Amino acid sequence: MKFIPLNLSGAFLIKPEPIEDERGFFVRTFCKDEFEKHGIEFSCVQCNLSYNRKKGTLRGMHYQAPPHEEAKIVWCPRGAIYDVIVDMRPHSATLKKWHAEELSAQNRAMLYVPKGFAHGFVTLVDETEAGYMMSEYYHEECARGLHWDDKEIGIKWPVAVTSISRQDASR
Repeated sequence: MKFIPLNLSGAFLIKPEPIEDERGFFVRTFCKDEFEKHGIEFSCVQCNLSYNRKKGTLRGMHYQAPPHEEAKIVWCPRGAIYDVIVDMRPHSATLKKWHAEELSAQNRAMLYVPKGFAHGFVTLVDETEAGYMMSEYYHEECARGLHWDDKEIGIKWPVAVTSISRQDASR
């Protein structure tokens, strides 16, 4: 796996390195030792999958406040997403700065989202799935979010948002 540090401290784009032959390929998507070599302590307690019927479906921008902050590893096993993270760590030099990556079934890239970051995505094609490995259980009392179109943060979404939950739209 290749770990590419991003402009937000602690966040990484992870590019798995498939081994291919006539049968197809084999690829490692998680290795505790590899993550630790890059300074990432990650223990998965929950895995989630979201299915999205239509291009332009937006989910986000979500995070959990202390004491239940969560780190995530996000990938896209089917379709394509524009995946966005926002640094919400109060004392960070990059507070409220954002970064985005296209994750797709074709590029097999993953995004490591550190604790203290908001996360969301918009689907770039119909019939898209996004997977998440989570370091913390969901705690409703710690659930937080940002408005997907917050003017102060200024995320540049590459497609029109055509579907969003009431909760995400009203943040």
